[in-house]
Amino acid sequence: MVIPHNSKKPINIKMPYLVVMLLIFLLGAGTSYLLTRTVDYTEYGRLKKKLNAYNQEFKELEGTINKLKDSEAELKKLLAFKSKEEIIENFNPNNDGDIDFIDLKKQAARSIESLEGIKKYLANQKDVYKSTPIGLPVSGNVTSYFGNRIHPVDGKARMHNGIDVTAKSGTPVKATADGFVSFSGSFGAYGNVVVIEHGLGFSTLYSHNEKNVVTVGQKVKRGDIIAYVGSTGNAQSPHVHYSVFKDGRPLDPLKVFRGER
Repeated sequence: MVIPHNSKKPINIKMPYLVVMLLIFLLGAGTSYLLTRTVDYTEYGRLKKKLNAYNQEFKELEGTINKLKDSEAELKKLLAFKSKEEIIENFNPNNDGDIDFIDLKKQAARSIESLEGIKKYLANQKDVYKSTPIGLPVSGNVTSYFGNRIHPVDGKARMHNGIDVTAKSGTPVKATADGFVSFSGSFGAYGNVVVIEHGLGFSTLYSHNEKNVVTVGQKVKRGDIIAYVGSTGNAQSPHVHYSVFKDGRPLDPLKVFRGER
């Protein structure tokens, strides 16, 4: 029965009992279906949100691992600790099965930081090695050593601030470290002289040369020919007077910088 709000007569509708039960059943089934779909969509949304978060973590992690790979490629022979493989092998899942991306990223970052530290240290040591005079400028015999001696020309005792290495005239004189030429020319009793600045306070002097073949400002590397052996200045025979200085103070080349050429 449908009863209107106005003065019209009520409307009577007769339905069989089975139809009423069928309508109730359909109403219940529809309600249950809608509730189930709502729950499904809620779970789907939660899982999708979690998946999106994982995807973002993977993207960030991929960038970190790619940087780690670049560092490993450069320092592969030096990786005695904390390589990418070690990180991946050592991380453990949480009890709920979720991957601890934050911890993994921290480990990767620490490894990258360590590798960067190694690279910086090696770069510094490479600069030190290149700037440190090593060996002798010529292959020959040392006839006069560093320290006080009787000068062979005037017979007076005086400080000898380097060593004398005998060699045949025209023998190539080579730089003992990387650097740039700060002087190339004649200098009194030293004859033809080459002076090289190596950085880190080091400089070297090569004198009595027959001929200099470098100019001021020229960059040279260890082993480059800078002059040829001669006997210019007050030299009595062909040889190279070789001096090493650290912050302007003369050092004994044989005692401090002995090494292979």
